[in-house]
Amino acid sequence: MDRVESPVPSVLCDVGALTAGASGGAAVRWKLAESGRQLDANVVHLTAGQRVDAHTEPDLDVLLLVLAGDGTLESAGPNEALAAGGLVWLPHGSRRALVAGAAGLSYLTVHRRRPGMRIGSRPPGAAGPAVG
Repeated sequence: MDRVESPVPSVLCDVGALTAGASGGAAVRWKLAESGRQLDANVVHLTAGQRVDAHTEPDLDVLLLVLAGDGTLESAGPNEALAAGGLVWLPHGSRRALVAGAAGLSYLTVHRRRPGMRIGSRPPGAAGPAVG
């Protein structure tokens, strides 16, 4: 009988090393890319004053963990100060923007993995190829 291998946990990166002395422009410093995953995750760095413009994520809740630096979360509610160690829930449908403070802002985002695009048949009367 063939034996099925179980997935094995692994250390992915040293977040402290990714964020220590981060310089340069806004950048994704790390991205979860393991095959078969059910989550997406990114470590992002913004330099002082840089921003992620206001946007709405219609489908996914996102957890945001501030790793280093400081900044502001702008939303329909009151602006929230962000600092290292802050854990923020960004519910799907919420409008939000991020602005890095004087120390820059490094953060981790985690959310359910988006399904990949797929080609399929299009509904009757629809124009162009079906993409999902």
